[in-house]
Amino acid sequence: MVICRGLNVTKPGQRLQYGVMKLSRREFMKAAVLAPALLNWDVHGASVSELRIGVCADPHQDIMHDAQERLRRFIDTAKQERLDFIIQLGDFCRPYEKNRGFLDIWEAFPGPRYHTLGNHDNDGGFKWSEVLAFWKMPERYYSFDRAGWHFVVLDGNEIKPGTRAPGYPRYVGSEQLNWLRLDLKKTQSPTILFSHQSLEDPGGVENSAEVRAILEQANQEAGWQKVGASLSGHHHIDYATQIAGIHYLQINSMSYQWLGEKFQHLRYSAEVDKAYPYIKYTVPYRDPLFAILSLSAEGLKITGRRSEFVGPSPWELGMAEVKGTSKSKERLVPRISDRSLRLDTRG
Repeated sequence: MVICRGLNVTKPGQRLQYGVMKLSRREFMKAAVLAPALLNWDVHGASVSELRIGVCADPHQDIMHDAQERLRRFIDTAKQERLDFIIQLGDFCRPYEKNRGFLDIWEAFPGPRYHTLGNHDNDGGFKWSEVLAFWKMPERYYSFDRAGWHFVVLDGNEIKPGTRAPGYPRYVGSEQLNWLRLDLKKTQSPTILFSHQSLEDPGGVENSAEVRAILEQANQEAGWQKVGASLSGHHHIDYATQIAGIHYLQINSMSYQWLGEKFQHLRYSAEVDKAYPYIKYTVPYRDPLFAILSLSAEGLKITGRRSEFVGPSPWELGMAEVKGTSKSKERLVPRISDRSLRLDTRG
């Protein structure tokens, strides 16, 4: 299949829908010669331009001693690459005044910047309203448009009605679900979702099947894969899968994977351990991990980064591998993999 900026040319002799026109392959090629600008438009008449986006997840400024330097390297790369916008997928920083310098690094990027709420971002007794104010984030969940693409940012930190289970809430409530339905119904653009908790992992959003059903219904009603991909952080692994034609990608942490007390190991100096006592419960990545997303009518390309563990790996410390989970050697890795994924931008 040849994909040309919103037009899908399949087998010779097949006809395809482009706006109100139906073109055979021969007719399409003739039209492309006569009107090459046609190739830059999707079926809804909105320009679908290439976008390059910087994505990072889970730097954990309040746990990691060098989180500022890791974020600075991400921002420096985003500037050098002249990215169209950047987005972080949660577990960024709590609204302590001492974290103002960390936030200043983020805000040094001259283009648009977007936030996603992570479950640890209100630790320490903060209200979500305080986090929003500190980050200058207008809403807990929202959507925006860029260059013919539609983007949705969800909040997976709501409390399931009638429950208050121990641990962190990981739910998308009815009000937000209704908003999502309406938002997807209104847009006619190819859509990408962002959330902190995954919409497919067992440890992600608790009612993820309900959220996915809304995405799949939106695609069915549109008659094409309007929702193409959903990206998340939270799980600190490198993983991708596909459900009902939608790509689900987990973006690895910028900083580490959590191992817990059983596998604690002193990986930095005694001074660092005293100031940041939770690092020894993690296996840090030597270099910051983040990704550059390239969106075009040809699909979604992810350019990731590779690093190595600081000190012994989880397996060297005796942690048992559990295949097919976040404790597998394929997913618990110090990298974000390069990937090329096809998206449907036809309409």
